[in-house]
Amino acid sequence: MKKIILAALLLPCLLLAQQKVSIIPQPVSIQIDKGSFIVDNTTSISFKKSDKDLKATADFLSAGISKISGINLPQNKGKGKKIAFKISPTEEIGEEGYLLNVSSSEVRITANTNKGLIYGIQSLFQVLPQVRTNAILKIPSMQIKDYPRFKWRGMHLDVSRHFFTVDMVKEYIELLAYYKMNTFHWHLVDDQGWRIEIKKYPKLTEIGAWRVDQNDKIWAKRPQAKAGEELTYGGYYTQEEIKEVVKFATARGVNIVPEIEMPGHVASAIASYPELSCNQKFQLPLTGGDYTDMSSNYCPGNENVFQFNEDVLTEVMALFPSQYIHIGGDEVDKSSWKSCPKCQARMKTENLKTEEELQSYFIKRIEKFIVSKKRKMIGWDEILEGGLAPEAVVMSWRGEKGGIEAAKMHHEVVMTPGNPVYFDHYQAGPDGEPLAIGGMNTLRKVYDYEPIPKELPIENRKYILGAQANLWTEYITTNEGVEYMVLPRMLALAEVVWSPAAAKDWTSFNQRLKWHYRGFQQKGLHYSEGSNKIEITPKVENGQLTVALASEVVGSEIFYTLDGSDPNNNSIKYDAPFTIKKTAAVRAVSVYDGKVANGIPSKLDFAIHKASGKNVNYLNKPSSAYKANGDNSLTDGVRGTFNVTKYWHGFYAKDMVATIDLGETTTVSKLALGCLQNKVDWIFFPTAVKFEISTDGINYKEVGQSELPLEKSNEPAAIHNFTTNFVAQKAKFVRITAKIIPALPKGHNGEGKPGWLFADEIVVE
Repeated sequence: MKKIILAALLLPCLLLAQQKVSIIPQPVSIQIDKGSFIVDNTTSISFKKSDKDLKATADFLSAGISKISGINLPQNKGKGKKIAFKISPTEEIGEEGYLLNVSSSEVRITANTNKGLIYGIQSLFQVLPQVRTNAILKIPSMQIKDYPRFKWRGMHLDVSRHFFTVDMVKEYIELLAYYKMNTFHWHLVDDQGWRIEIKKYPKLTEIGAWRVDQNDKIWAKRPQAKAGEELTYGGYYTQEEIKEVVKFATARGVNIVPEIEMPGHVASAIASYPELSCNQKFQLPLTGGDYTDMSSNYCPGNENVFQFNEDVLTEVMALFPSQYIHIGGDEVDKSSWKSCPKCQARMKTENLKTEEELQSYFIKRIEKFIVSKKRKMIGWDEILEGGLAPEAVVMSWRGEKGGIEAAKMHHEVVMTPGNPVYFDHYQAGPDGEPLAIGGMNTLRKVYDYEPIPKELPIENRKYILGAQANLWTEYITTNEGVEYMVLPRMLALAEVVWSPAAAKDWTSFNQRLKWHYRGFQQKGLHYSEGSNKIEITPKVENGQLTVALASEVVGSEIFYTLDGSDPNNNSIKYDAPFTIKKTAAVRAVSVYDGKVANGIPSKLDFAIHKASGKNVNYLNKPSSAYKANGDNSLTDGVRGTFNVTKYWHGFYAKDMVATIDLGETTTVSKLALGCLQNKVDWIFFPTAVKFEISTDGINYKEVGQSELPLEKSNEPAAIHNFTTNFVAQKAKFVRITAKIIPALPKGHNGEGKPGWLFADEIVVE
């Protein structure tokens, strides 16, 4: 069956051979020969005895073989078949590359370093059974030359929002290593929990590691804990446990980068030592949800704060050999600094004009200390604000803009944009999927990611170290949840950061992925089979509304209906984008090998009106982060949901002023604008909406205003149609102005700052 599929896809003969060896990430080059090497009781491991690192590597291989077969491979036996390691200067493959040669009598792995040998072993493990078996351990005869494209191939895990045991952390590292990811970003500190033992400051784990158990509530709806409530949920890692995990990771070629947040996201530290904050008041660690009434920043005007952080980092660096130390630096609410006498005095003494410069002062002082210990400081892209520290490495998460800016300044950069490498976002559904924080980063979206932005000048591209996926755990409370959200997306990213860009092939990846799915099943790992969901994409162009359908299921066909009924392989077969001219309820499914793929049919309802398919012009363009399906999303007939990344245009700090050319003069008697409110995400309804019409596009007449009902204003999350009805009149143009809230209300964590306005559809009837 596999050969028939490949022939149908007209893949080259070499790729056909490669498909028999389902290694992920795809090696730089691979040649499959006839024959195989059989691992049995006559096999031994051979290496230079004087090299102690090779002894540890041999133990790693031997343990892996024993786990799946019970065979214990002797070392340096001298006779019989061999799996041989060799450290030898080899051009092209670099520090982490390897050469793997397999014949019927010998498996030979050659590398420049022990890391390269470990990656060669991982490739061997991927062609062997995944769990204990009595089957023959057969390795195909082959020749592989392999080395990574990027230096930084990372995965992040947030253990602050939800604590995970040492065993789970080891499992996570094991998965990283198996797919040649070399960096584990361990997010150990945040508002909701301090997770690392610091001997000089025991209260950090006595108090800061614990909070009120509210796991029965959705994260965003958890109330702030109150004094007197029992702190029962949490945990932390002792320094001995940290050493154990570091040793485990090192044996697998994985470097652990610890993150110790500062100057913000430290409510757990402030709860332990209130004197480190501006107001010096005790607060309970956050339980989730909003940051209201919470002192969660260090006071940069307090000299003791710097001594505290230097003491903490000293203990951290003694535990972690990593060259890079992550200090966070993101999402600092600087309002407490503005009213703090110590902070204002510091600004005056240091000649700092803004609180952004005060943050930069803080970061630069910390960097100077880290550099004095012969380490490198890395932080989220907010560390650019107020001036970047001299040797800082930037982790670009708010898109790629910060990373591009830093690379142009000749600073090293790790790309980790929320779209597409935040793995706390949905990967399918969202119908039928575990509750996630939002967004939609599918397997295909991750696989198609290119860490080097096209707009980055060629001479600056060398500063891109690589890419990383982040797993924040607001909505992930279990080991099974962690597994499900990273598998198989981590495999897609592994191929992005390891394999040559030209070698990436979505069809080949999918074929190889099937072997790994079987391995997940055998190991009892929880995973998503990728998105069976059909992507339904409306497009407004040339006065018409068309719909395109796409599936991630390789080799599948798409069938759809327009009346809301569930489709099957007898429904309309999709061949090309089709036009929507009247109200329709589109439903679509993938059909593979004659069977409908598992999952709920994808659906999108279209409400057609007089503005459907018409062009929209804006006085103030919507944010590039929330552009839905393009400039004309407000006339595509689709209403938004509470998933803010779909079908909504977002406007920040400026009013929405949208003008539609209806194409011809027509009779109009009703206008409406759909808007979203989600206060925790700074999204508020407009304060007022004004509706105007015109026959010439120059002279406009106001036909109504719509105010927000009081009951809707008080709702934390809601969708509302701002509507006006009037006596029928002639119009060719419609203009709608929605007034943005100029300052978020008192008590909100963004108090005083402008809010966001989200709009989904302009209805003209």
